Amino acid sequence: MKVLDHLEEWLITFLMAAATVIIFASVMHRYATGFAIPGLQDWLLGINMGWAQELTIIMFVWMAKFGAAYGVRTGIHVGVDVLINRLDDRMRGKFIIFGLLAGALFTGIVGTLGARFVWENGMHYSVFTALGLQLTDIPEGPTTPDLEWPTWIVYSAVPLGSYLMCFRFLQVTTSFIRTGELPHHDHGHVDGLDEEVPPKPGEEDEIYRMDDGLHPHDMRRGADRRGNADRRGNADRRNHGDDAGGDRK
Repeated sequence: MKVLDHLEEWLITFLMAAATVIIFASVMHRYATGFAIPGLQDWLLGINMGWAQELTIIMFVWMAKFGAAYGVRTGIHVGVDVLINRLDDRMRGKFIIFGLLAGALFTGIVGTLGARFVWENGMHYSVFTALGLQLTDIPEGPTTPDLEWPTWIVYSAVPLGSYLMCFRFLQVTTSFIRTGELPHHDHGHVDGLDEEVPPKPGEEDEIYRMDDGLHPHDMRRGADRRGNADRRGNADRRNHGDDAGGDRK
């Protein structure tokens, strides 16, 4: 299972990085051809980058399909669970299992319909040709406009990604039945950044005191700090009042 997890992550990472590089190179090529530099401009105009947009679209489609399966595994999909969380544990568990199985059924149906479409869109011609079988009234299938790839290869992202997503739904369902826990992703966490260490008692006010005349005091964090500021303000006002009273006397 770890191999499948790593393969899924590597594929998504590669597609995202490669699509970004291709888009960057295509944009730079487009703008660089506008500079009338002898020799360089002719060389750049001779480079055909018309395929870049089509390829990046294909890569983003594949990335989205496998990214959806990754989202099920890691729990990053957004879900409305306000009412479900108000239920008792037994009923909540039943609704969660129902939702996970419904997701598995839906993605399984999409994967099956996608596999049928891919097969009839030219995959059967390629398979029969590779196996040396007789081709009787079997169309070769269309190709993409720029890259001239068989479209069934591009559309294979639908059944592959959907079946993987279906498997992830079943995997999460099995794990939830065993442990009662769902995968959870902290959207506020950024990989590579250390968690903030909370200040020690007594140091909080010193850390967030900003007496530089540029920051308002209400930017101090936490209700306790705001309460401390209010208490200090009240004490200052009382002291000022006492001083004013003493001066009047």
